[in-house]
Amino acid sequence: MKKVDHKPSQRFKEADSLIDKKKTYGVEEAVELAKKSSTVKFDATVEAHIRLNLNTKKTDQQVRSTVILPHGSGQTVRVAVISTNGDQQKAAKAAGADLVGENDLIEEIKAGKINFDILVATPEAMKLLAPVAKILGPKGLMPNPKDGTVSGNAAETVGNLKKGKIGYKNDDSGNIHAIIGKASFDSAKLAENYHALMDSILKAKPTSVKGSYIKNITISTSMGPGIKVSF
Repeated sequence: MKKVDHKPSQRFKEADSLIDKKKTYGVEEAVELAKKSSTVKFDATVEAHIRLNLNTKKTDQQVRSTVILPHGSGQTVRVAVISTNGDQQKAAKAAGADLVGENDLIEEIKAGKINFDILVATPEAMKLLAPVAKILGPKGLMPNPKDGTVSGNAAETVGNLKKGKIGYKNDDSGNIHAIIGKASFDSAKLAENYHALMDSILKAKPTSVKGSYIKNITISTSMGPGIKVSF
């Protein structure tokens, strides 16, 4: 089998040279460096990568929550709503839901037509999702109360998602990877989004965690070098 060459490009090397690997930066300086070191021609996503001191084998040491980024994520999300309540459906549509339905939407999902990025369900409609749980679950699209996607107020939920509400959860290694905006955002807006995310993560700290909760934080853009952030 032919060996794949993973050598970094000249563009990446030039971007990487802007960053002192031995240094940790304040968030304002870090996001400015992230913008400058973006190596792609499109509007790159800016992400925060937070390594937490978690024993992920313990159910009481899982971090999963949501946060509304004050300046949005910069991403356009397609939101679908399933509800058996006609008033909820109308309100969700008025709030900006891209798709609203009931059994008709279930049939589309069964047929493999998933034309949405986030699925919101009202509590009474959750039973309708049983036949498609095995389709939605692996794709991370199954509504969940912890994500706020099971809601008795579909319109409010849709409005928050359109404004920039994001969900986050730790992976098996105790890391959280979350969007804080786009490289085209002003540095001040990226910093404010970052602080909102970190405030939320700190509030979500499991009570059973002993010692330092946060191990390290890195900010990077799509395919860009990582920048260590002080905390």
